[in-house]
Amino acid sequence: MSATDITLTGIVFCFLLLMIPVLISYHLNLKLIGSTLEAAFRMTVQLAFVGFFLTFVFELNNSMLNIVWVLFMVIVASYTVLKNSQLKYSSFIIPLVTAFAVTNVGMLLYFNSFVIGLDDLFEARYFIPIAGMVIGNSLRANIVGINDFCDQIQRNENRYLSSLSLGAEKYEALKPYLRKSLINSIRPTLANMATVGIVFLPGMMTGQIIGGSSPLTAIEYQIAIMIAIYVATVMNIMLCVLILMYRVFDEYGIFRKDLLKGT
Repeated sequence: MSATDITLTGIVFCFLLLMIPVLISYHLNLKLIGSTLEAAFRMTVQLAFVGFFLTFVFELNNSMLNIVWVLFMVIVASYTVLKNSQLKYSSFIIPLVTAFAVTNVGMLLYFNSFVIGLDDLFEARYFIPIAGMVIGNSLRANIVGINDFCDQIQRNENRYLSSLSLGAEKYEALKPYLRKSLINSIRPTLANMATVGIVFLPGMMTGQIIGGSSPLTAIEYQIAIMIAIYVATVMNIMLCVLILMYRVFDEYGIFRKDLLKGT
């Protein structure tokens, strides 16, 4: 049994729901009407393109094309992280793309090989959707982690320099800020893991059940993907913040504010 197709009329009724936040924004002068309509329009165009493209990709199921698409996702995710962080693009885009590729693609290969047990590790209908879930969650956590680390260093610059002057190594002096950034960025993912199944049913599990899979199969996949997301997120944030620790400080351990936007 496959999922019931949503008709064009159903889609129209779905878009009519947007009138609720639009009216609330108008009544309270939230100034979110334009942002809401723009976000809905961009989402629709992007998902329509992806829908047609993935139909072609799934039918072709070419490993090289699948890898190229996932790497494109990694590049877009890295760009999005930098766009929403304090860091300049030119100095960090290549290290961030490398960090995202190593952690997320590595997790995908491990997941498809040892968890699912696929013969073709790059099979499109597994490789690309799972990549989207893992990379998407890493993206949000990295924005929090990078910005939190930069904010902490700037707020506690005197304390950090004091630690250096007392003989601490750079990593030793930065370790408290690394620890706090990791905790702050990982906490939402941990909260999702702790409440999944009781407070909410995640998209992967819901999609599989609607698509005709048994609830037990959907649960198996959801447990596996949540663990994969959490581990990939931790590794990704750790690697990205370590890159920051060795790129935003000069040879004397001084924070290079010239690498921040607006400087």
